[in-house]
Amino acid sequence: MNDILIGIDAGTSVMKSVAFDLGGRQLAMASIPNSYEAVGRTGAVQDMARTWADAARTLAELGGKIDNLANRVAAIAVTAQGDGNWRIDKAGDPVGKAWLWLDARASEVVERLQADSGNVERFRQTGTGLAACQQGSQLRWILENAPETLDGVVNTFHCKDWLYFKLTGKVATDPSEACFTFGDFRTRQYSEDVIDFLDLQKVRTLLPEIVDGATQHHALSEDAARLTGLKAGTPVVLGYVDVVCTSIGAGLYDKSTDTGCSIIGSTGMHMRFAESADDVWLNKEQTGYTMCLPIPGAYAQMQSNMAATLNIDWIINVAGGLLKGMGVEKSKSELLGHVDRWLAEASDQPILFHPYISEAGERGPFVDASARASFVGLSIGHGFGDLVKAVFDGLAFSARDCYAQMGPMPERVRLTGGAARSRALRSILGGALGASIQTTEREEAGAAGAAMIAAVSLGIYPDMETCVGDWVSPYMKPAESPDPTLTRRFDEAFPAYRQTRQALRPVWHEMASEHAERTAK
Repeated sequence: MNDILIGIDAGTSVMKSVAFDLGGRQLAMASIPNSYEAVGRTGAVQDMARTWADAARTLAELGGKIDNLANRVAAIAVTAQGDGNWRIDKAGDPVGKAWLWLDARASEVVERLQADSGNVERFRQTGTGLAACQQGSQLRWILENAPETLDGVVNTFHCKDWLYFKLTGKVATDPSEACFTFGDFRTRQYSEDVIDFLDLQKVRTLLPEIVDGATQHHALSEDAARLTGLKAGTPVVLGYVDVVCTSIGAGLYDKSTDTGCSIIGSTGMHMRFAESADDVWLNKEQTGYTMCLPIPGAYAQMQSNMAATLNIDWIINVAGGLLKGMGVEKSKSELLGHVDRWLAEASDQPILFHPYISEAGERGPFVDASARASFVGLSIGHGFGDLVKAVFDGLAFSARDCYAQMGPMPERVRLTGGAARSRALRSILGGALGASIQTTEREEAGAAGAAMIAAVSLGIYPDMETCVGDWVSPYMKPAESPDPTLTRRFDEAFPAYRQTRQALRPVWHEMASEHAERTAK
């Protein structure tokens, strides 16, 4: 009996394969830590062969956790980290290492393209702002600066496309990633106008066929079957990009209420559901993403912070370093356990923190690779607890900044990611957005979302709305209402948060120029 669906979720730092029964109950998971390498100051790459080997290994390890797994799998679905470019030759082997979404080498290309008058039409078609992390921007940079690295390349993939190719031998990409980089979100097809604007016609043949996993699937190859211990011919579904799958698994698709969805992990993704192309809100700043959902005519609009909990990691590391300097060793978990006390110690004197701690700058709700974190408003009366509180507030301000670029604030936000477990952060985020916060008992929302696409693709469910009724709704926890006092505080402070981040942009650029000059000497 084929009673199991497997969702593969290939993140930047962890590779996971998760088994579910056909009704959405999680049965087992196998995971392997992943890693990437820095290239200079702004590059970030990942080994393609290792990524595939890790995916195959997690599938094989599931077989040791579930009896007779190979004969019980109805389908395998794959999702993964987005953006970047993963290149193969005609033999199907990797050409170099994959460029990741963290790679900011194309920042200068993006600044040039943003200033081009043709970007207005490109944004109208894709519904997505330009960013250095995108495959289009990266390919343009490669053509201008290192064209020899494309010698022998016959296809450029995203991460999940690479894994799908290794699972099935099929060269394909999905509508979500294809359209927000190279296409028209309304037609869910490539746009030759967009490809022309990016000046990528000379590499047009490298772009894979668009395959919608919600309606199509292919068979597990003999080679992949030998590596994974699963049966050749098992249906394999190409999922949408990880943030889309996570949004589906976490409850974004809910037509009964005005719902947003935020993923607060190392990065922050903030999403609103658009029932149709006419419901898509295209902001005048030309930022954010519009991603096709595995639902006819429906979309997720997104604004993405480059760094979210990375800011918390930073302030925790500062605390650990200070204590270590005094001969006191504390683990990260011990320091995180002290956060509530630091927050309680904070004063009522406000500090603003702009959470742009990533070396790659910021990509939502504005795009600027030179953006850097800052505290504004420090005085002698502030202590370490005030800094911790400002960092948590900064994450909430940045989330509000993102939602404001997609229309009115949502009434409810479904929250997922590692930080969803923090009661303090949930309260602060609810206050900043003036929205109720709702979390889910489901921990692997991305893998679940991919498996849900497979469940619809195979006809196990007639449509995604019915699937959500079994896979998502029963796992939602009660909503937590926003604190009116916190909401008033954030309403009063938000204009100053926006004004200061806008005023600091020339400073970031000057600092980046000075750093570049020093590095060049």
